[in-house]
Amino acid sequence: MNYKIRELRDATGLTQKAFATQFDIPLSTLRKWEQGEASPAPYIVQLIARQLPSADDSLQRITGKNGKGYYYDPAKRSVRDAFGNEIKVDEDLSDIKRQNLLIYLDDLFEAFYAARDRFKRDCSYDRKEDILWTR
Repeated sequence: MNYKIRELRDATGLTQKAFATQFDIPLSTLRKWEQGEASPAPYIVQLIARQLPSADDSLQRITGKNGKGYYYDPAKRSVRDAFGNEIKVDEDLSDIKRQNLLIYLDDLFEAFYAARDRFKRDCSYDRKEDILWTR
C-alpha cells in the first residue's frame, strides 16, 4: 500500500516536531517531504508505516468521539495506541461496550505514559546523581 508521510503523521496525531523526533527524521526534511519539495525513499515510508498500527488492516480500530483511537489485536490480545505503544491484555475485548472500552483504554494508557515518564525521569536522575536505592 502506498502511504504519504503526511497521512502517516496525521494518523498519529503528532505535530511535525514530535513525529520527526519519534522517527529520528530532521524536522526540515519532514517539512520538505510534506510540502512536496522532496520525496522520501519508498522504503522509508514503508518502514514508518509498519511501526504504526493505523497501517495494519488486521487490527480492530476503536475510536472515540474525539477521534482518539486505539487498535485491538484479538490474536495477540494486545492493544496499541496511535504511536505504536503496545500493551498486552488478558481480556477478550470483543464483548465490552465500546463507550466503556474507550474509558478503560484511556485509563490504561494514561497509567502507561505516567509509568514510562517516571522511569525516564528516574534513569535521568540516576545518570546525574551518585546514589544507590534500597528497598
